[in-house]
Amino acid sequence: MATHKNKPQVVVLGGNFAGLEAAQKIRDYAGDACEITLIDRKAYLDFIPNIPLEAFEGRDPAVTMHMDLLSALAKDDIHFVQAEILGLDIDAKTVKIRPNERPGAPEYARGYDYVVIALGAKLAYDDIEGFAEHGHTVSDAFHANRLIDFLENDYQGGPIVVGSDRFEQGHKGRPDWLPTALAACEGPPVEIALSLAHWLGERNKGGPKDITLFTPAELIAEDAGEKVVGKLLEAAGSMGFNYVNKVEGIKRLTKEGIEFTDGRSLPAELKIVLPNWKPHDFLKGLSVSDEVGFIVTDMRMRNPDHPEVFACGDAAALTVPKLGAIGHQECDVVGRQIAGDLGRLSKAEANKEWHPEVICIGDMGGGKGFYIHSTSWFGGDIQELRMGKMPYMQKLAYKEIFFRNNGRVPSWGVPISEWSIETLLPS
Repeated sequence: MATHKNKPQVVVLGGNFAGLEAAQKIRDYAGDACEITLIDRKAYLDFIPNIPLEAFEGRDPAVTMHMDLLSALAKDDIHFVQAEILGLDIDAKTVKIRPNERPGAPEYARGYDYVVIALGAKLAYDDIEGFAEHGHTVSDAFHANRLIDFLENDYQGGPIVVGSDRFEQGHKGRPDWLPTALAACEGPPVEIALSLAHWLGERNKGGPKDITLFTPAELIAEDAGEKVVGKLLEAAGSMGFNYVNKVEGIKRLTKEGIEFTDGRSLPAELKIVLPNWKPHDFLKGLSVSDEVGFIVTDMRMRNPDHPEVFACGDAAALTVPKLGAIGHQECDVVGRQIAGDLGRLSKAEANKEWHPEVICIGDMGGGKGFYIHSTSWFGGDIQELRMGKMPYMQKLAYKEIFFRNNGRVPSWGVPISEWSIETLLPS
């Protein structure tokens, strides 16, 4: 596809939630003032938040959770390049890529005036000893289907553990107000445990008493705040779930169970784990990265030393926890910043203040869900938890709106969800 070289070139790396939304927001705010190119290794978006729900409700997420990227991008005149991203030369302002539609392509260099790093993170299952032989997860369609196959055909009713490995968070450039997280995101383990318990009960294969939730932190889902976590644990305890905290990390998985780095172990026939979230290898050691490889940014999502470099979503060091709602908020910031540089927004509009907040909607099985809204992780005083049918319905509705609108969610979508749940559903 031809590009207009007389216009500033914006290259977005990554085509899942953060990459797609960042590209759309830049187009919304900057209009035709720039050329936008999005590069990703695949031509579809994975709707990851609903993969567990789809699997436990008997649908194949490989069929229902993939959205075509090309048509979504074409509607906003955003170019798409399907390629593996191999490297980034900050000084030369180039991205090194290898087209991957067919094997055997050489490497190419793609120049940019602005680059938005929205590649997400590498889920380091390969760092967990014994995972391939003895572990399960639901973070993509392959693993979700593998888990359901095990539950339906091989599971004998033994103990189950669900939890996260230790998250390695960088320190370079981290603001004082951002705490150290011991797990990257613990909404998924909570969701998996609740919905799995319902799945087991429906089939007379077990229930909450068979499941132990574990966390490397003092509190599971600590970013939700002590008040919310207290209510969650109280509800889970009353259902019969078991809970183990401060395990430090996962040492290994075996056929018999799970061993933690603090020396403890638990027997388990089924081990459902979430790994450490790592930056992509080529980001490590760059001048714009922290010591583990996440991209250092200020609150305007641009690198302090290289203001033409932006990051949003899980690739950004500032995104802690690694939560979709935070990435969504960051994409709007990126769009405004680039539009301000290009003269399409006033300084006041471009620099509109960002107030990060945790928003999480999870499935509980049986047509019910939980909703969390909290700012306590960032020093705020909001800690809201609701459980019932409304969060479940909104989780389904959000996916439908997202797909029908090619990844665009109306500006009123999140605010109306917050208002309806927090106003209409008792705490």
